[in-house]
Amino acid sequence: MRLSTKGRYAVMAMTDLARKQGEAEGRAVALAEIAARQQISLSYLEQLFARLRRKGLVVSARGPGGGYRLAAEARATRISDIVMAVDEPLRATRCGVGKSGHKGCMAGGAKCLTHDLWEEMGRQIHSYLASVTIADVLEGRLRPEAKAAA
Repeated sequence: MRLSTKGRYAVMAMTDLARKQGEAEGRAVALAEIAARQQISLSYLEQLFARLRRKGLVVSARGPGGGYRLAAEARATRISDIVMAVDEPLRATRCGVGKSGHKGCMAGGAKCLTHDLWEEMGRQIHSYLASVTIADVLEGRLRPEAKAAA
């Protein structure tokens, strides 16, 4: 399973946005600032944030002092929502619905022997990302020692 740059960069940028928004008492954060801090192309971030805005995860402000804000609090923004908003498929199988209407990667639309293994792994990954919020990332609650203490 591989998470592409769309999903990773969207999560990085949203986490940066949440941190800076918190430091600036809720003011909008310019994408150019996020791009510079995270070393991500500004034009790429603009594309990602257009999708995030359409999915209701961020709100934009125009004009001087404009930029983006989280639409909800960091503790209510799940990582899975960010990944899905930028159209990042969380699929671990190569199977899909083919011309025959069957969901399989083998000739004739049959599922491969390991299909269920990879499909369940994809569900587990999605479930994990749905259990983590931006606040969890910012507050370091993902480290093994942090989990053991909780």
